[in-house]
Amino acid sequence: MESRSDIAPLIVIVGETASGKSALAMQLAQKFSGEIISADSWTVYKGFDIGTAKPSKEELALAPHHLLDIAEPREGFSAPEFKKRAIQAIDGIARKDKVPFMVGGTGLYTDSVLFDYRFLAAPDAALHAELSALSIHEIRQKVTEQNLGTEGIDVRNKRRLIRLLETGGARPEKSLMRQNTLVLGVYVEREHLRERVMRRVDAMLTAGLEQEVRHLSEKYGWDIEPMKGIGYREWFEYFTGSQTLDQTRDRIIAATMNLAKRQRTWFKRNNSIHWLTTDDKFTEAVDLLTTFLNK
Repeated sequence: MESRSDIAPLIVIVGETASGKSALAMQLAQKFSGEIISADSWTVYKGFDIGTAKPSKEELALAPHHLLDIAEPREGFSAPEFKKRAIQAIDGIARKDKVPFMVGGTGLYTDSVLFDYRFLAAPDAALHAELSALSIHEIRQKVTEQNLGTEGIDVRNKRRLIRLLETGGARPEKSLMRQNTLVLGVYVEREHLRERVMRRVDAMLTAGLEQEVRHLSEKYGWDIEPMKGIGYREWFEYFTGSQTLDQTRDRIIAATMNLAKRQRTWFKRNNSIHWLTTDDKFTEAVDLLTTFLNK
């Protein structure tokens, strides 16, 4: 078994959407000579910028980032592909004597690296085609009929429900947590988080989210995977004239808060997370990182 010293140090920062983990990561990366690996299942897509809260050019200038804009929207992206690329990025950053920071709210992505997930085999093509032709309502019915657990799965995500049926409810196997790794969690009280989400959605609208979604929907339609993400799928009724802008805003906020609830449930399962609970999370994190990196 490899010892701690044989494995590059890794800092992982997790938390709910809009909790401030990305901003914290950029501060810490600057202080500790680090580079950031984005662990987000939506920011991988090219052209999906405002609705995914992708870092701005100014923010990207503060610290090098990896695994942004690496996927073509029509082709999709997967957790096994993320794991492979993330490990490559970690090794590459470490070879430059920099500190890798893996940051994001997609629990499956972060855990695939933390626990060395061994993913299941690719699905049967015929079964996949058969399930893909069904509506999401029909797919949910099949999941219920087969009594498959949906913990940790977005039941509004057709692709993930299809994968659940394809595997018969089996999940990837995992190992013990990666050595030489510090996992920090950014904790925000729920009401404070709602205020942050509302401010972020309003900032997205001001930045031109409506125009971005209109352009992407005209270019790709509504059926590709990234158009099903929060901040995009809620606009369909708006563009068909059956929903106001205020209603669209409210739907995005509600969907974001539901996502935060699912993220909170996912991360609670990892007892190795050091939750940052003080008001000065940067100082709290600096103390933990200093001790960790000097071991």
